[in-house]
Amino acid sequence: MTESPPVYRLPSAVYLRLTAFTGGLVSLALELAAGRLLAPAFGTTELVWSAIIGLILLYLAVGYALGGRWADRSPHPATLYTILTAAGLTIAAIPLLSRPMLRLAAQGMMAWSLPQIAGPFVFVLVLFVAPVTLLACVSPFVIRLSVTDVTASGGAAGQIYAVSTLGSFIGTFLPNLVLVPNLGTYRTFVLLAMIAAATGLWGLWRFNRRRFWALAWTALLLVALFIRKPGVIKPETGLIHEEESVYNFIQVVENTDGSRYLLLNEGQGIHSVYLPGDDILTGGPWDYYLIAPYFNAPPHPPGDVGSLLVIGLAAGTTPSQYTAVYGALPIDGVEIDPAIIQVGRDYFAMTQPNLTAYAADGRAFLAQTARRYDVIAVDAYRLPYIPWHLTTVEFFAEARARLTEKGVVAINVGHTLGAGGGDWRLVEAMVATMRQVYPSVHVIEVPDSFNAIVVATAKPTTAQNLADNLPLLADARLRTVAKWALANLRTVAPGGLVFTDDRAPVEQLTHDLALRYVLGEQ
Repeated sequence: MTESPPVYRLPSAVYLRLTAFTGGLVSLALELAAGRLLAPAFGTTELVWSAIIGLILLYLAVGYALGGRWADRSPHPATLYTILTAAGLTIAAIPLLSRPMLRLAAQGMMAWSLPQIAGPFVFVLVLFVAPVTLLACVSPFVIRLSVTDVTASGGAAGQIYAVSTLGSFIGTFLPNLVLVPNLGTYRTFVLLAMIAAATGLWGLWRFNRRRFWALAWTALLLVALFIRKPGVIKPETGLIHEEESVYNFIQVVENTDGSRYLLLNEGQGIHSVYLPGDDILTGGPWDYYLIAPYFNAPPHPPGDVGSLLVIGLAAGTTPSQYTAVYGALPIDGVEIDPAIIQVGRDYFAMTQPNLTAYAADGRAFLAQTARRYDVIAVDAYRLPYIPWHLTTVEFFAEARARLTEKGVVAINVGHTLGAGGGDWRLVEAMVATMRQVYPSVHVIEVPDSFNAIVVATAKPTTAQNLADNLPLLADARLRTVAKWALANLRTVAPGGLVFTDDRAPVEQLTHDLALRYVLGEQ
């Protein structure tokens, strides 16, 4: 007599769909959280996101294939929910195991050491193999357990994928908009681990009590990890503030002399400077925005400068300087990250009553405002972060439409240093692009930096105008910066590349610049 195979109690359709929903939510939320985990060490460039998305898709493909075979060999609810519990444990391990490697990578970024950057990057992404692969096993497993009638298998599979995709939809918004700003990256990972493990343990409680009790310690461990204080994400000498916003990883560092610096993401660029006392000159690119109007034909005295728009406000260095030199002229500042605006108010004395700060995209603001400005300062470019839509002919045409008759646009553009003068291809492309809109474009090389200030004027102008306007500058600080600028004027031939809304390969160019610099080819 042939012995019948054991009969297992199957989950109801509601339970299975809830499981599929959880798998979809956690897998997509994990992908978004991966970007936030890597940001303090590697930044948030398209190259980083491409690597994350590409490898996550690869892990998902492996998981789907593995999950289908696994479900056929062990079509039991206990197996499915054990997989989810294991996925939760591996998710919780990611922030713990990645922390030392991310710190090593941050040191590599400071030294531009390619092995020290690439090694940790690969290591951290490998940490996602186990959880993503396990989560990908969920959908084929749920489909296998759902199919009791072969003639209805298509409908069952479609419903499972629909529910899983709905979970993924929610998981797309959950980390960056809700969890990371309120809990931080570390606790976001632990919470995602708790969601996966709780679903797994809930299933084991219903279908295999013995295994539930064997894995019940998982819940206590995850609660303990969630309660545990994560500590500083990225140690910095003089760190006085650190937070994660919807857009950025933000740090404020204070030196012994009281000066402060705003660092974002991997911290390779200083985005704002605060100097205590009366000295407002930083020696950096912000100073040169002060003298941009004096490329206009003389006489162009300081009294002709009556308004300023800053796109890329950050913590308000440029408005602070303009207010100190020109008085309480009306200033509009646009910064996409409202958390940075608040940091500017709290740590950089960005409290000038003549400054109106807008949390918005710079180009969208230009399209909506009806005001006209004597100076538009664009400080939204930091290698390798350059919003491509703020580099095109169409953008600069919109900016020109918001200028007064003798208005100027000044932008901060990066280049590399090295033998032969470094790589100026990005500056050349920006000059070529701006010359499609403005009759005259001038370039100032900021000494001992990776920066150049490109000034475009609404009227035809010459570099000699700056020297001719110098006697009109009564303020000693303006005279100082003007002399610096005159000593560092650079003739830049426009490159063959012109950025448009249709084609602006800015990131491709910046990545090539950075890679060549790291490899020592400059």
